[in-house]
Amino acid sequence: MNKTYLPPQNADRKWYLIDAADQRLGRLASEIAVILRGKNLPQYTPHLDTGGFVIVVNAEKVQVTGKKRSQKTYHRHSGRPGGMKTESFAQLQQRIPERIIEQAVKGMLPKNSLGRSLFTKLKVYKGSEHPHQAQKPQEVKINTIPGGEG
Repeated sequence: MNKTYLPPQNADRKWYLIDAADQRLGRLASEIAVILRGKNLPQYTPHLDTGGFVIVVNAEKVQVTGKKRSQKTYHRHSGRPGGMKTESFAQLQQRIPERIIEQAVKGMLPKNSLGRSLFTKLKVYKGSEHPHQAQKPQEVKINTIPGGEG
């Protein structure tokens, strides 16, 4: 009989710092989701939270290609009849740029209680300042521009 592998429970969680300036949204979000789930670690287990914390800075400088800036829409609903609000990528980037990255990453996580707990480990900030200096985050370089130097 095969036994299910269980990583050590006292695993020390690492903190990662990612700069979103001039990065492509989808490719950046998929890299963040991999780190949150722990798929970049040898002790990855699909049904457990083995990943680290991710701090994303410069959320307002994330890029999209093509006509997505004007055509991509974000929806939210108040729960009341007729309570649907819709806005474009450019409008949301002006108002709450953090929500763009949060929504992209949330869509790439599992749709269950594990995904909801993983999502709490994502910290997104507008600008280059963040309040997590004490955790000594390790900076991660991500190249989301194919063939580019970004």
